[in-house]
Amino acid sequence: MDFQVLADLIENGLPFQKLLGIRVAGIEEGRVRLFIPFREDLIGDARRPAIHGGVISTLADVCAGFAVWTRCRLDDRIATIDLRVDYLRPATAQDLYAEATVRLLGNRVGNAQVVLWSDGSPQEHVAEGRGVYNIRRSQ
Repeated sequence: MDFQVLADLIENGLPFQKLLGIRVAGIEEGRVRLFIPFREDLIGDARRPAIHGGVISTLADVCAGFAVWTRCRLDDRIATIDLRVDYLRPATAQDLYAEATVRLLGNRVGNAQVVLWSDGSPQEHVAEGRGVYNIRRSQ
């Protein structure tokens, strides 16, 4: 697996991810770390201010899905079957990080666990989640 190709796909190849500004902090087999640089338009609750929950869940899904993809072939297809996100505390007005680790990889299904935190506080999770992904193997 060419992880540089996956990194380019994450940052530039998928329009919604590019719109959010998702960046790669690290990729290795079975583990992906991503972040979204903070922007004011990511705020959901201006009174705190806190990053919108949809941004958090999207980053969790992308990170977990690509972690599964690191254990597949580049021309395999990955699609979300199920995503669970537990919101633990507000994500402050800082860069948002996520790290996903593959927990189970079968022939057709992969499972990854993901944790998310605000910049500078990797031990203080703002959310945790688990994604289950369908793997369509290339021929």
